[in-house]
Amino acid sequence: MSYLPDLEAYLADLLRNRERLAAFTEADDWAKGEAMPSDNEITRVRRLVKRVREELNDLTHEDRAQIQQAVTVVRRTRASVVSLGMPKVRQPVPDLRLERTA
Repeated sequence: MSYLPDLEAYLADLLRNRERLAAFTEADDWAKGEAMPSDNEITRVRRLVKRVREELNDLTHEDRAQIQQAVTVVRRTRASVVSLGMPKVRQPVPDLRLERTA
């Protein structure tokens, strides 16, 4: 339930990118082939979206309400968590003093 909108948006992006690349006539075939979303990936995402929708339709109203409540709690919790980010390590300052051996 919580991932369905993201999955649908991802599928729409894949389809848009495929159409955009197919219409781009100035690119070399190898470049278009590398950037083109594969039919296999699009098919897998379509099947996943279909499966999630079917499973949601099989749920009772109470089950859907409980899932929606849990999704709301998780999203609220994620939004309230303060991200500390990754710690940054400063690069050491190089010692530019030349050592004399003589």
